[in-house]
Amino acid sequence: MSTSTPAHLIRFADLTPQRWRNGGGSTVEIARSGTTADPGHGGNPASGPGWDWRISVADVAQEGPFSTFGQCERILTVIDGEFMMLTVDGVEQGLQKYRPFRFDGGAETSASLPEGPIRDLNLITGPGFRGHVVIVELSKKRPHPVFGGQHAVLLQGNAVAIPAPGEAEGTALQRLDTVVGNDETPPEVSGRGFLAVVSVDPA
Repeated sequence: MSTSTPAHLIRFADLTPQRWRNGGGSTVEIARSGTTADPGHGGNPASGPGWDWRISVADVAQEGPFSTFGQCERILTVIDGEFMMLTVDGVEQGLQKYRPFRFDGGAETSASLPEGPIRDLNLITGPGFRGHVVIVELSKKRPHPVFGGQHAVLLQGNAVAIPAPGEAEGTALQRLDTVVGNDETPPEVSGRGFLAVVSVDPA
């Protein structure tokens, strides 16, 4: 196995937590436009400073309101813990583990934690972009390719990232490490466990 971090891999352990926009907690940003998948993009003020989309992981330890992102769409997936109750513009929605939920980023949103703290994976997309999150069960027999516009986050299990199809050597992944896709030589993820495949495309 390779010991250095290749260009197609983002190590979660190397990332730094940031405060939420409303000051109520912290999040770890994995990727955003203007960094790994969309270099040089100017960003849209509706989304955030310098970005049009963002992938992050947040620890939700307390009940309370979420930050709002006007004109944006959010997809939230519980990845630790079993359940969170989300109230979006007065409508309650139960979120179970590994079941992505799409909602309006500008809506008044709050969370309650009937079964205790959770951790979630967040995708926020601004105007002109459309996001998708799919949870995939990995197989050693059939490596999962990661194409352009995709980020694959290891949620659970043991897996390696293979730089390109047909190559034998891979890099071991730790939990929440992310494989950055491309279309020319798409890296592949092989192993056992669960992968969140996050896609962002022009709307």
